[in-house]
Amino acid sequence: MSNVSHLAVTNLRRLISDGHLAPGQKLREVQIADMLGVSRTPIRLAFRTLEQEGLLERSGKQGFVVRAFSLDDVLCGLEVRGVLEGLAARRLAERGLPDAIREGLQECLNDGEALFARAERSAEGIDVWADLNARFHSLIVEGADSRPIADAIARNKHLPFASSDSIMFDVDHLDKEFRKLQLAHMQHQLVFQALVHGEGARAEMLMREHAYIGVRYSSLFGLPDRHSA
Repeated sequence: MSNVSHLAVTNLRRLISDGHLAPGQKLREVQIADMLGVSRTPIRLAFRTLEQEGLLERSGKQGFVVRAFSLDDVLCGLEVRGVLEGLAARRLAERGLPDAIREGLQECLNDGEALFARAERSAEGIDVWADLNARFHSLIVEGADSRPIADAIARNKHLPFASSDSIMFDVDHLDKEFRKLQLAHMQHQLVFQALVHGEGARAEMLMREHAYIGVRYSSLFGLPDRHSA
């Protein structure tokens, strides 16, 4: 997915979360493209992505409407994800880290360090974070070597904001957004430490808490609380 498409997806997530795009509202490609100042192609891709994430529903052959959901729905989906990813992390810690998984996780941490060492704060940096974050979470699930866990997580991703990929950011407050992502990065480091030392219960607890960073941590950095619909 291009940077323009990524930006369209994250902006639409924010507009839905903030209530600017209301439940039941029909979305048209031309209307949203004009609103975001992009062409119709990235909007078309964004609609499909948000449908997979459970934020949009099809209406007719080509249209989409905003799906209705509550804050409780979001929190429940995050809790389920935290439980499942926590279980995956515990299994991985107790089984021992395979070399390939350990190296992959370390690469994610290295990429995070390089990202936050840059002086510039940009929307492109958010894309870098989104990629390494997705790799980090996927490697933990892969390392757990459990099809039931992997399948359950895949199903849970279709709930609103339940996926680790559902990242939102405010382009007007990138410094604050990056401070929040730095905290997420530190949580990754702690999870990795627990995995390396075989601390299953600690790894599980850390992953369960990590699931809430997108919904409970914004106010700590002076950002508006999300998912308040």
